[in-house]
Amino acid sequence: MTVPCSDMKVLLHGHLDGELDAANAFRVEDHLRTCPVCASEYQHLQELRAILGQEPMRYRAPDALRARVLKALEPAPISTSAPASARWWQRLWQKQRLGIPVAAFAAGLAVALVVPRSSPDLAQELVAEHVRSLMANHITDVTTSDQHTVKPWFDGRIDFAPPVVDLANEGFALTGGRLDYIAGRAVAALVYKRREHIINLFIWPAEKSEGGIAQPQASVNNGYNMLHWSGSGMTFWAVSDLNAAELQEFMRRFQDHIAH
Repeated sequence: MTVPCSDMKVLLHGHLDGELDAANAFRVEDHLRTCPVCASEYQHLQELRAILGQEPMRYRAPDALRARVLKALEPAPISTSAPASARWWQRLWQKQRLGIPVAAFAAGLAVALVVPRSSPDLAQELVAEHVRSLMANHITDVTTSDQHTVKPWFDGRIDFAPPVVDLANEGFALTGGRLDYIAGRAVAALVYKRREHIINLFIWPAEKSEGGIAQPQASVNNGYNMLHWSGSGMTFWAVSDLNAAELQEFMRRFQDHIAH
């Protein structure tokens, strides 16, 4: 959906600060490629931020004030019995708060943990994540064709164990995996390659009411082929520019491997 220029004033600031979700960030980037007025405004904001970040313009808060703010934002201790995802978010907080503005990170963390992000069009959000992984050169967090390395890499980072298989012998080579944030929760993304085509396979636990999908659901969104199915307690979404027939073949071979 096209973003009107009237909505860009707020979105440009959010995009500049890295505060937008993947779907909105993709929409802004798409708008900037076609709108010279908004592109010029965004460049102006980037230049202004660079000026404000120069040493003469910076002011460091007194150590006592900084200590009080950090103390007030300190998260409550999480017990060892807490879900792995909760412990992972706490570790992320401890790392990130030292490197970016504390208030900005705290606000983003609160939204991520307390207010599930709405997703009126899940398919569009998945395609946006697929495209961003290619545009940002962030296809994998762990890059390897060894399924026995990829699978344990997710331990402690998400609160479920995604099935990981290498289909290189069938023409779909595993290249690694990464974490994504889809439909209000952290999910696993497995990355496969078929010739020069990338397949992102997004995985998260299925809702109890969802059950198994007898017939996989195929669709096309913004020119990308998609397959959705569920089974073994998981929801699967495959997204790729690979042709529909070969994407169906990928799904069948993946299902065959996890069924045995």
